[in-house]
Amino acid sequence: MYRFLLSRQWVITTLVALLLIPTMIRLGIWQMHRHDERAARNDLVAEALAADPVPVQRLTSPGHAVTTEERYRTVTAKGHFDTDDEVVVRRRTNGNDEIGYHVLTPFVLADGKVLLVNRGWIPSDPQSQSAFPKIPAPPRGETTVTGRLMPDETTEASGIKDLEGLPDRQIMLIDSEREAERLDAEVLGGYVVQTAPEPAGGTPQQLGNPGRENAALNFAYAIQWWLFAAGVPLGWIVLVRRESRDRAAAAEADEQEPTESEPATV
Repeated sequence: MYRFLLSRQWVITTLVALLLIPTMIRLGIWQMHRHDERAARNDLVAEALAADPVPVQRLTSPGHAVTTEERYRTVTAKGHFDTDDEVVVRRRTNGNDEIGYHVLTPFVLADGKVLLVNRGWIPSDPQSQSAFPKIPAPPRGETTVTGRLMPDETTEASGIKDLEGLPDRQIMLIDSEREAERLDAEVLGGYVVQTAPEPAGGTPQQLGNPGRENAALNFAYAIQWWLFAAGVPLGWIVLVRRESRDRAAAAEADEQEPTESEPATV
């Protein structure tokens, strides 16, 4: 009664079902890995933001690559801003998804080393993308800056293409080694997103805290894929039984139909 399973149609259907099961299981495992990665990142970010501030030079130095554990740590630095060598970072958005610039200002420490400080976001001039924008000045004289330590930006991590031939004093990515060459100075690895002191008049707009990634969504997707994987064999069984019933009903109907040699009785 199940010989129909050897037909071309059913062989193909069975093979597709057999392929779908491990594929869906693998997709569920991948979603669980994404859940674990996102949950671990959320934990690291929360721990970093909750940690006590430390002097920036405890965590970074010239040529140092900021690690995952050091990222988002609150650091402090004492020195003065050097606005003469200030640059802007192109194609950055604020909380309202408006396109503008991030203001990157060298901060000279007492020992002469330089810390790159991202002071926040300013809008771009819709009339000109090449002219250097007007930027509110930072505090003058010796200042103590507090902010979140961040690693150098890369195209791979940010998705932002590092374009060449940009207007003067405009960059695409924050790279401490490249800035060290431009400034001809010892620049600490990474940069700091300023959180204090707050800018006068609210500009540049300070950048918000990093958001939490939705790890629960990946967990839900993993369960969904595994349910789909469990549903494939159940669906196959349902289809087979339905086909078997339909064929049996058709065969029974054929047996009950009158033949030429056996006329139907009235």
